[in-house]
Amino acid sequence: MIATLHTSQSGFTQAFQAILNRGQEDLQNAQSIVLPLLNEIRTQGLEALLAQVARFDGFAPKNLADLVITQEECKSAYEKLDSKTKEALHIAYDRIHAFHTKQKQKSWFDSDEHGSILGQIYTPIDRAGLYIPGGKAAYPSSVLMNAIPALVAGVREIIVCTPTPQGYANPLLLAALHICGITDIYRVGGASAIGVFAYGLHEKGQQIMPKVDVISGPGNVFVATAKKLVFGQVGIDMIAGPSEIAIIADSSANPAYIARDLLSQAEHDEMASSLLFTTSSDLAKQVANKLAELLPSLPKSAIATASIQNRGAIIICKDLQEAITLCNDLAPEHLELLFDNAFTYLPKIKHAGAIFLGANTPEAIGDYLAGPNHTLPTGGSAKFFSPLSVDTFMKKSSLIAFSQQGINALAKPCAHLAELEGLVAHKLSVLERVAPHASHQK
Repeated sequence: MIATLHTSQSGFTQAFQAILNRGQEDLQNAQSIVLPLLNEIRTQGLEALLAQVARFDGFAPKNLADLVITQEECKSAYEKLDSKTKEALHIAYDRIHAFHTKQKQKSWFDSDEHGSILGQIYTPIDRAGLYIPGGKAAYPSSVLMNAIPALVAGVREIIVCTPTPQGYANPLLLAALHICGITDIYRVGGASAIGVFAYGLHEKGQQIMPKVDVISGPGNVFVATAKKLVFGQVGIDMIAGPSEIAIIADSSANPAYIARDLLSQAEHDEMASSLLFTTSSDLAKQVANKLAELLPSLPKSAIATASIQNRGAIIICKDLQEAITLCNDLAPEHLELLFDNAFTYLPKIKHAGAIFLGANTPEAIGDYLAGPNHTLPTGGSAKFFSPLSVDTFMKKSSLIAFSQQGINALAKPCAHLAELEGLVAHKLSVLERVAPHASHQK
């Protein structure tokens, strides 16, 4: 059911390299499909968008108004929730909000020995586009995880796009949007939504929706590919493709815990990746058997089975250090450490979107209400991307204010550097501000 690999066996290096290439291959395969869709949105505007929604989501909007999800719909969905669901959503909101509030950085200023002032100013972006998945399943948790950091940052306009197959909008998703106070919501999914965010929308030569500054939110491989293609036209949070989990475990770990945690990612998507790195052959066998036992009982058994068979693996390592080294190469979205004294190994973990330590910390608790963001880099991009955060929706401006004493003290070395680079106007611009007539002296 699930492939088992030994690091000592011949051919392991090639097999593991195929796992490392997962993200690149996915994006490359999707690019030929996604690029024409983006070009249609950019050049044809609303006409192309309406046609794409009809093609992919199974309903036929006639105009932009048909794509709008109203505040009334969101409020009604919230009011119809049972008290248990409302309580769970509000607990999640409060914990996520509290965590992200601690992330927000403050502007700062400092002065040097000459009385010149240096610093950084933090300001929010003006417009954010949040992509909320809604194809195979609807995720109210993704609403909270994307909207709350933007709200904490102070973003002025927040626009949400989410697919609504056959025109149906999941009421839990709408309720979460109501809790967050989001009012600008559209029934648009996939690469089409990313195109709208990146290029705005026009109808008969008139702009009817401006582009955003930053796009955030997870999605399938087509969404991830679209975000990669529009980066530069607009900022993005990261490349967040199909979900993935890596677990490092020794013989002390509970095989039932591990099997459940692997399946928690496998049920997301046929392209999700679930990997176990273990030092124990016995544990590997127990986990494989437990997976075979549990898979048929899952409501999304077909999806999870395809994921486990095609994208899952158990890798038997000689020791924990080898497992950690392989995981650092993998740079997984989620990494669980299921062995004693996991905290002592934490400095050795170099690349992971989120790290879960100990038997009582399943990845799923992080998906909903632990507090840290569940929108995480995938496909190895955790080597250079970070989790979605308040910083995603903020930008820094450097502040420089020189005093007369400061310019007098530093003008000559600055002018010399400019002269070395052949930029005479730079040199004279600095010297002009020194004590009277200094700009006419050599």
